[in-house]
Amino acid sequence: MTIPRSKLVDTSLTRWYHCVSRCVRQAFLLSSGEGTGEREDGNLMDRKAWLENRMRELDGIFAVSVAGFSVMNNHIHLLLRVDSEVSQAWTDAEVVDRWLTLYPPRGRGRQPLTEVLLQEIKAKILADPKRIAVLRERLGSLSWFMKCLKEPLARLANKSENRRGAFFEGRFKSIAVLDTEGLLAVCAYIDLNPVYAGLASTPEESEYTSCRARIEHVRQLGRVTDLKSAEIGSVQSSRSNSGLEEGLWLIPIEDRRSLDSRREGIIPAFTLGNYLKLVDYTGRMVREGKCVIDREFDDILSRIQSTTSIWQQMIQRLRGGRLVGRFIAGSRERLRNHALKLGLSRAMNLASVPL
Repeated sequence: MTIPRSKLVDTSLTRWYHCVSRCVRQAFLLSSGEGTGEREDGNLMDRKAWLENRMRELDGIFAVSVAGFSVMNNHIHLLLRVDSEVSQAWTDAEVVDRWLTLYPPRGRGRQPLTEVLLQEIKAKILADPKRIAVLRERLGSLSWFMKCLKEPLARLANKSENRRGAFFEGRFKSIAVLDTEGLLAVCAYIDLNPVYAGLASTPEESEYTSCRARIEHVRQLGRVTDLKSAEIGSVQSSRSNSGLEEGLWLIPIEDRRSLDSRREGIIPAFTLGNYLKLVDYTGRMVREGKCVIDREFDDILSRIQSTTSIWQQMIQRLRGGRLVGRFIAGSRERLRNHALKLGLSRAMNLASVPL
């Protein structure tokens, strides 16, 4: 039986969700060979690039933040954080401005409205507290984020091909991520999707992924040396990583709020350099003939209270596509505890984690 999204997304349990949406019939509708004539100027539009740009745009509008993503030929993966407290802190005027940025009102012929008419519309919405409450809720909603990500592309694609009907499957999958180990495992799995699918040989070559976006951001800053010089747990590593992800639109890997940043990251004292090494080792760990793991990999995992065997089990389970439950975590105890909180008789995905 289908579970309502309101029961799948519970920020009192976790703010983190792994979302997956597939193209209808799992057709390769996002591949590079698709997308002719989908822009108003009649030029070719890269659907994968469009989705990546749209994620970045929505990240700046919604109280939903993107920590990881990969755009594949027939599906998309996202690791999202629901920041409910952020939307509650917005003024009514901020809520209206964000909504009208998302859905700008148009006049005849879909032309932009004059400033006078636009201000009249804003004033009308501001005078309706119930409407403001609805918009505030939508701007903090996982479902509305995914709707606003996928729907415009579906319309563009159907218009260009003179077709009707669904582009994406009607319902996206969302799995609650309950702990740090689960967060890193999902993030690494998402970034490695193109490698697993044979679309790229290394994570840094994987286009349309959060891993590639993070690396390109560091390159644009001219700080590749700082990234490579990161040493696990060292003072020098912390200094080298200062400001490394500050201007990036994605959620930073390292949470440096106790050091020098106001931005909330994924994990304290776990640098971007650590994460990229973790992704690299994970990719080699599951690749045939490259299963030798050195001491550094064990050191990285120990920082998140994990081991090589546990990590390998989680990644293999994710790769197998057999996660059918509502949650993922690094231990069965955490899954059972959350099942008890929800009054569930059993917790799915127990086989994916050790005792």
